[in-house]
Amino acid sequence: MKHLTKEQRYAISVMRTKNYSLKEIAEAIGKDKSVISRELKRNCDKRTGEYRSDLAQRKYETRMRNKPKKRYFTEEIKAVVEELLAKDHSPEQIANRLKKEGRPTVSHERIYQHIWEDKKKGGSLYKHLRRQGKKYKKSGNKTDKRDEHLN
Repeated sequence: MKHLTKEQRYAISVMRTKNYSLKEIAEAIGKDKSVISRELKRNCDKRTGEYRSDLAQRKYETRMRNKPKKRYFTEEIKAVVEELLAKDHSPEQIANRLKKEGRPTVSHERIYQHIWEDKKKGGSLYKHLRRQGKKYKKSGNKTDKRDEHLN
């Protein structure tokens, strides 16, 4: 188990009021002292600097509730992505546009994965990309012999 429990937070609160060291608190609840230090910094009362277990637990639960959840590449998102690709938008533009509009989206990397999967299956989504999946020559490539006669 990685997260601190209510009981562990209560133990930290009690031991902190009795001036136990971070190392002693860590040994008592079976965690590393860095975990205790981080917990105290993250969840103490900002006005008084005091650590209270009930406040710490509420802050923890709020963070868990507001944490971004994993988005899946649903059929709805896929349809919107393909529609915007057909209008020659880049995957980066699609991801940012949907995010700005507050619509469900996935990362541009996931959109590229979808395009390459489609290409393997014989699809044509890749043709809407700027370079249509072709490799480009990086500048400063020492192994390129084409410009040798110009030197």
